[in-house]
Amino acid sequence: MQLHIPREKSQLIINVFQLFSGLFPDAVDQLIETNKKAAEGITIEVTPMRLKRTRPQENYYRKWCRDFAMFCGMTPDEMHDEMLCQTFGSTEHATNFGIRRRPVKRSSKAARTDYSELVETLCRVAAETGYYIPPPHEDRE
Repeated sequence: MQLHIPREKSQLIINVFQLFSGLFPDAVDQLIETNKKAAEGITIEVTPMRLKRTRPQENYYRKWCRDFAMFCGMTPDEMHDEMLCQTFGSTEHATNFGIRRRPVKRSSKAARTDYSELVETLCRVAAETGYYIPPPHEDRE
């Protein structure tokens, strides 16, 4: 949702936001500075917040994906693509090199919950092949 606020009404909105300055001091300061530069007015956009994957979550996945790939005789990139296909599905595309299978979704766009699903798929597939991946909360040596 976008709110387009004409210049003559923008100061009123600034005053409302200043009531929240204790909660969002940087945002209010940026809003005031933007309003000073805006000849026609300002636009405020409200979108749902998406939590991105965490660094420990990504480190855990990458380490065990690499180790599992070595166990299977694959490269880490090949294993990552395989996990993406198994987690999010895949499509087949005709190329000059033959039919290629591609994941429907990439991990770079994955939210935290989607990335958790990717990690769970890795652990499940590894267990099905006899490769043990310890839970993330275990101490790893």
